[in-house]
Amino acid sequence: MTTHDITCPHCHKTFSLDNAGYADIAKQVRDKEFFKQLHEKLEAAAQEERLAAEKARFIQEQEMNRTLHERDTEIQTLKSQLERHESDRQAAARLAEAEGKAQLQEALQAKERDIQALQAKLSANAVENELAITKAVDAVQKERDALQSTLKEAELRNSIAANQLKERYELQLKDRDDHIERLKDMKARLSTKMVGETLEQHCEVEFNRTRAMAFPRAYFEKDNDARSGSKGDYIFRDTDESGTEIISIMFEMKNENDSTATKKKNEDFLKELDKDRTEKKCEYAVLVSLLEPESELYNTGIVDVSHRYPKMYVIRPQFFLQIISLLRNASTKALAYKRELELTRQQNIDVTNFEEKLETFKNGFSRNYDLAHKQFNAAVEEIDKSISHLQKIKDNLLKSDNNLRLANDKAQDVTIKRLTRGNATMKAKFEALDAPETKKP
Repeated sequence: MTTHDITCPHCHKTFSLDNAGYADIAKQVRDKEFFKQLHEKLEAAAQEERLAAEKARFIQEQEMNRTLHERDTEIQTLKSQLERHESDRQAAARLAEAEGKAQLQEALQAKERDIQALQAKLSANAVENELAITKAVDAVQKERDALQSTLKEAELRNSIAANQLKERYELQLKDRDDHIERLKDMKARLSTKMVGETLEQHCEVEFNRTRAMAFPRAYFEKDNDARSGSKGDYIFRDTDESGTEIISIMFEMKNENDSTATKKKNEDFLKELDKDRTEKKCEYAVLVSLLEPESELYNTGIVDVSHRYPKMYVIRPQFFLQIISLLRNASTKALAYKRELELTRQQNIDVTNFEEKLETFKNGFSRNYDLAHKQFNAAVEEIDKSISHLQKIKDNLLKSDNNLRLANDKAQDVTIKRLTRGNATMKAKFEALDAPETKKP
């Protein structure tokens, strides 16, 4: 059987191992390297998740700013068009009225001149031409009356046309004003319609619309467990095909009426939300809020408040489905690392049990030491306070000495055999060390 000589780097003692023992020690070294690489991969995945969230928030901010800029530009264009149409209408009306009056006035003046000429002729030859001139004057007067009537009709038609044009432009102006008001309201509310429904109902309806397509295995229900004294609004959990949890989110929805006297802030609810997330063992926490409607910070998109509370975000309702998709996709990438870690833990049960026993011993020793230390300090304080407490101080000192003795007895009783009891792998290693060294041929 092939053996391997190994020299201890501390005591420089050389001992031999068979192939199985050598392979086991090599596996432990590889496992340490694997855990180191796995930790680095998890850190890289977390960094990638943060970068993806920052990128998504930046894209949302750019899209929202672009949309608002386009709406403001459209509003300004509509206003300019209305002003230009109004000025053109007024100029056209003034020009038409001026031209009509000038033509009619010129015609009246010509007829007046004709009447004056005929009257002059009548004065020169009143007897001979009285009948003819009278007829001519009557004809001219009738023509003048007709021209005056035509002038009045033209003025009336111009007035009616001007009123119709004015009414049409006033109607268009009213429609544009209504459109501007709708755009302003849409901008203020960020296109979130809450007519006839609460914020919780809105989010639940939006989720159920896409549940079958995007989240077929997801759990999204109200949090009804108030045993700890408080509860969130909704809990979201999603799993893969094998039932392994991918992500869990605690949701809190906050809204208030415009007539509310005391206005709340989003900051007022973050602490309670983080408490609910921890108690319900959720990975992320999200506050869906319509509070602080004028805040530029919360109106720009998804707001990361992880600097205050870990893995927490504040969003407007229109980003409800987007935040679920972003966090779920990021957690899906880290799921492979979780599976590898779980597989490694299952393959190293002996090493885990050994570490647990060692940790149990360390905790027990530390507990006894802490008890002894506290009781010793209590005894010193009692001595400083009053001489009358000497008997009580003596009892505390005896208890402290007893605990120190127990702790020392436990430390003296620690042996390799006790630590490796029930661990076949470690027991074989130490038995190999205790066996006499085989001489080489």
